[in-house]
Amino acid sequence: MITKQTIDVVFETARLEEVIGEFVQLKKSGSNFKGLSPFVDEKTPSFMVSPVKQIWKDFSTGKGGNVISFLMEHEHFSYPEAIRWLAKKYNIEIEETEQTDEQKEQLNERESMFLVSKFAKDYFHDILMNSQKGRAIGLSYFKERGFREETIEKFDLGYCKDEWDNFTKAALTKGYNKKYLRSTGLTIIKEGGEKERMFDRFKGRVMFPIHSMSGRILGFGGRILTNDKKAAKYLNSPESDIYHKSKILYGIYQAKKEISKQDNCYLVEGYTDVISFHQSGIENVVASSGTALTPEQIRLVRRLTNNITVLFDGDAAGIRASLRGIDLILEQGMNVRVITFPEGEDPDSFAKSKSDAELKKHLAEHAQDFINFKVSLLMDEAQNDPVKKAGLIRDIVTSISKIPDGIQREVYIHECARIMDISERVLFSELAQLINKGDREAQSQQRKPVLEPVRQQKAQTKVNSLLLLEKEIIRILLLYGNEEVGFINWVNGEDKYGRIVLEKEEYVNTVSNELYLNLQEDEIEFTNELFKEVYFEIIHQLNQDEKISIDKLIVSENPSISSVVTNILMDDEKYTLSDWQRKEIFVTEITKVLPKLVTDAMLNLRRVLIEKKISTIIKESQEKEETPDLEEVTNYIELKKLLFEKLNRVV
Repeated sequence: MITKQTIDVVFETARLEEVIGEFVQLKKSGSNFKGLSPFVDEKTPSFMVSPVKQIWKDFSTGKGGNVISFLMEHEHFSYPEAIRWLAKKYNIEIEETEQTDEQKEQLNERESMFLVSKFAKDYFHDILMNSQKGRAIGLSYFKERGFREETIEKFDLGYCKDEWDNFTKAALTKGYNKKYLRSTGLTIIKEGGEKERMFDRFKGRVMFPIHSMSGRILGFGGRILTNDKKAAKYLNSPESDIYHKSKILYGIYQAKKEISKQDNCYLVEGYTDVISFHQSGIENVVASSGTALTPEQIRLVRRLTNNITVLFDGDAAGIRASLRGIDLILEQGMNVRVITFPEGEDPDSFAKSKSDAELKKHLAEHAQDFINFKVSLLMDEAQNDPVKKAGLIRDIVTSISKIPDGIQREVYIHECARIMDISERVLFSELAQLINKGDREAQSQQRKPVLEPVRQQKAQTKVNSLLLLEKEIIRILLLYGNEEVGFINWVNGEDKYGRIVLEKEEYVNTVSNELYLNLQEDEIEFTNELFKEVYFEIIHQLNQDEKISIDKLIVSENPSISSVVTNILMDDEKYTLSDWQRKEIFVTEITKVLPKLVTDAMLNLRRVLIEKKISTIIKESQEKEETPDLEEVTNYIELKKLLFEKLNRVV
């Protein structure tokens, strides 16, 4: 594990504007930098970098954070990978915490396997491009497939000579341990007799390196070039500590930026499908590499987008065999569309036979949702057979039941009823038998009277109000928590007639203590989990150091805390004091308005919580068909009136 001291040095050394400048063209804008969003296409710059605070925000997507979170968002690194990338950029030596001998050995084993795999990738590529046999056999094959040299370079394609141990000898000569040649599957070692024998697993094959999300070589796919019927056409690296074929997608490293940018991922079957699409200008494409699609692979895509478009070959048998993948995608809460190609065509052959414009047009015009796809695939054989038609409907409803979101399920039920000309009531009944009890309750909520959406909208408005107020309290703590100012407390008193009146008390306190004491007094907890995390971290800082450190929050190892803090700070950056001064608008000194800002935030939060409590009492009484406790409701209403009075508002 990387030591905290190393992480601190990385944060102290790395310059956010320098790092982001490698990926985004930035222009000076006052004390900040601006640029076009690297996550979506836009014409007006909405991406802002603050060198002073060392934070960034993309206002078009709402993403934001520090230098680590940018690399995690843009390059899809893990936290340790981002630290290592920055350490390498700034020539910082990485120190690791003390580990057990077993942990060290395991780490060294994996790292050695990665080093051997990288050597193999470089060696196979060099053989392909620079050796006589490589160019005559391997490169000729790739060029016959229509791949240009820049495409071959992009995917690190290679060739393993058709010799028993050409690669193995080269690796051993370079000092690589045969233990790792065996564990990565690059070399097959047969023991027996007086001498062990070593063979290249991929001899005589063109090589397709398989990259991780961050670009490390995990394994290889090799295609044979002879007509040997006894040998597999494609051969993959065996499962190992670094290569798990069910958890990786071919092309994810080359496609990740475009998938995120296009907010869609094309899923194909083979290596050449991916490469041909890239060469045709469509880069948001990955392949399952001939294996059945797995939940782990789908979740890998979900890190980049919520939309998958599955591209099926024109072969009907292949399409039917792949239908299971659609249900898996739906089960992961993702949106799925399907595109098919003419009989006898696959994505590779179709891309080669069409111009780039024709390919893009086909993809745009032939994308179907999964219901229409299943109907078009199975309806011909089912339309004259009631039993088969019922089976098709049941198959579609089964797919719909996989969708976690209740609203989406209902929309698809309506669509299925329309296409198949069947009663929605029957479909809902079938759906209710397929989904679990919790989903059935969610489904019943969606079939309440028309008045229910109005109630839900009002409830949502209250939730949004609560969220905004919680965010405002976090904002005040971040920006002014360490400030010490004078406060006024309004307490309940009595006039000469015995009526309750408000009396004023003045005192001095820090903003953070004032908010903390008020929240504690009323036993108020944040309803938003992210704001709760940030608040607890702030309280922890106050207990430890008696002040809030923005810098520590920005570089927090918890990405949720870092993201919330930087987003709030960058939102505030849009309205700096200098902006108002340039417009010659008089701005009251913040310390003069802070007491009211803090007090109003707390009073408004109490007001919304009281309104929520009153609504809950009434709702629970209605559900039990009882009369609500009028005394309790009246007391809450009186409290609400006092709050309005303190806020100088009229009820």
